Amino acid sequence: MPRYKLTIEYDGTHYCGWQRQKADLSVQEEIERAVAGFSGGAATLFGAGRTDAGVHATGQVAHLDLARDWETDVVRDALNAHLRDAPVSILAVERAADDFDARFSARQRHYLYRIFNRRAPPALLAGRVWWVSRPLDVDAMHQAAQRLVGTHDFDTFRSAHCQAKNPIRTLEQLDVVRGPGDEIHIHAMAQSFLHNQIRSFAGTLKLVGEGRWSEADLVSALEARDRTRCGPVAPPDGLYLTQITYGTAPKRTLPAYTPARDETAATRTR
Repeated sequence: MPRYKLTIEYDGTHYCGWQRQKADLSVQEEIERAVAGFSGGAATLFGAGRTDAGVHATGQVAHLDLARDWETDVVRDALNAHLRDAPVSILAVERAADDFDARFSARQRHYLYRIFNRRAPPALLAGRVWWVSRPLDVDAMHQAAQRLVGTHDFDTFRSAHCQAKNPIRTLEQLDVVRGPGDEIHIHAMAQSFLHNQIRSFAGTLKLVGEGRWSEADLVSALEARDRTRCGPVAPPDGLYLTQITYGTAPKRTLPAYTPARDETAATRTR
């Protein structure tokens, strides 16, 4: 069965997330319906990132196997025809090797968090940004964010419902920059993230930008490895999965990880 790699864009506002669920419509199920509509057969779609309810994507990647060897342009156009009433678009379709796995072959996942920072609320961008009316100090946010880059125990910055057994992750990038207009952008990149990790970063960095937290407060929260020490979790509206990197990822110089004395990385769980 030929394997296909799909690059996907979607507005996640009205979906329960990427992954199929029993009660609510997911992006995965929406596309699988389109596959059945054009191919006449069922197929399972495997995504690179399990985005939550309300989270968007401009570069989600997924793979699926089809019973027939279709031209890639035909697959793309047929899927988009069946998705014409949905806020989902198949940007590209490529043939993939039989051992390609959209999730497990990924080397880097890139996310963007968009903050809309002005006194007046957004009219055109509602549901696609996080509106913060108080002025934010972008430089202070960026400087504090660099203390999170590297390999750390991120127990503080993950959901209480996170199913990952190990909270240690290597964060390769966390940049806070001025975006267009009134936007502030947070760019995050790692091979994998914990549940709600980026939204936890965004909510905590907002406190730094408002002057309510210092850089030292953020470091103290990180080192506490305690979910109750995290700032507020930012809403899903501003979060976008923008790119998945495969193959050999560029090497970056990162701070070394020094575990706490009472920590055994191989056995530590929540």
